[in-house]
Amino acid sequence: MTAPLEDITILDLTHVLAGPYCSMILSDLGAKVIKVEQPGTGDDTRHFPPFRDGHSAYFATINRNKQSIALNLKDDADRAVFERLLDQVDVVMENFRPGVMERLGYGWDSLSQKYPHLIYGAVSGFGHTGPDALRPAYDMVVQARGGVMSITGEKNREPVRVGASVGDIVAGMFLGHGLLAALYQRLRTGRGQKVDVAMLDSQLAILEHAVAITSETGVAPGPSGARHPSIAPFEAFHTADGLLVIACGNNALFAKFCKLIGKPKWATWPEFETNLARCENVMLLRRKIEAVTLAHPRAHWIKQFTDAGIPCAPIQTVAEAMQDPQILARNMVVDMPAPDGKKPFMAAGNPIKMTDMEDMVSTGPAPLLDGDRAQILAWLDQQDDAARREAQPDNVPTAPAASRTA
Repeated sequence: MTAPLEDITILDLTHVLAGPYCSMILSDLGAKVIKVEQPGTGDDTRHFPPFRDGHSAYFATINRNKQSIALNLKDDADRAVFERLLDQVDVVMENFRPGVMERLGYGWDSLSQKYPHLIYGAVSGFGHTGPDALRPAYDMVVQARGGVMSITGEKNREPVRVGASVGDIVAGMFLGHGLLAALYQRLRTGRGQKVDVAMLDSQLAILEHAVAITSETGVAPGPSGARHPSIAPFEAFHTADGLLVIACGNNALFAKFCKLIGKPKWATWPEFETNLARCENVMLLRRKIEAVTLAHPRAHWIKQFTDAGIPCAPIQTVAEAMQDPQILARNMVVDMPAPDGKKPFMAAGNPIKMTDMEDMVSTGPAPLLDGDRAQILAWLDQQDDAARREAQPDNVPTAPAASRTA
């Protein structure tokens, strides 16, 4: 089996999460990722807890299977190495504020002329255009400004941040989509292009129901807790010993649900007959459902609903999710070597399953800062030698390496 991106090499200047998450996805799909870090300090997440023997588990899980070289792009010798790398890679990625790469002499306009094959991926808080392009941002900033926090949490309570860093992660996913599209187009044109992804744009892009509701009604939705604002019943319900989620996404499922809980007539009541009616009477519906579900423990209802084909789930902790048989069967919890060679780190697996790519059951290690310099420089020498041999006329024998050196 082969990985689809095994002939792609990425030069990754990104740090923290959005960019590294993107390059992790591409690495999981086979790409060679060379991580360029600041000498001495490296990626900020090398200093994020939790730590084991001085090594960050946070950094490790996002930067698996990558190589690291430390380069100061204001130093002439390091710039020379960087430019050799640019000549050999397919993609360069960065997540600096707009203008930083230009000041270093490596902005898109410069690179596209010197390296026409190169694809340039940029992820930033607000993108490379617009009045706020130069403003700094973090995940929580774009969750707040992009509208996500306004619909997250419970009614009449303060807005809350989504527990996962969706501001970064979603932007990283969109950048990955853009880079793959650019690689595909390069097959036809032979030229690279710039892919510009903003974290703020990415937040608005995932507000599928909220944008539709706001544009059609003129009223922006607020937080609705665990309840979906456009489907009912579609939320968490109490049982005798805890919460479970029930999701009836259409009338047929609702009718089946009503029959199962011994209330078949509910599906014909005007208050509940259609999804719109159920949404308009959602509090009444919730009270009636919980009057039934409180009579038995959660495990009873999960078995009943699952056997009947009604979508439901317990609300699991992360620890419980990491032991879920379905998740484990899909290799979604994998081991990755620790720097000390002892107990491996645990990381989320690759959710992209492909018939011609072997599923990942373990990963390579995250790199030590500048830990792959010698290997990367040796690879560059090999690439240069291969390029020289290819440039030689067929009837002129290639001189031995010692003669060329002399």
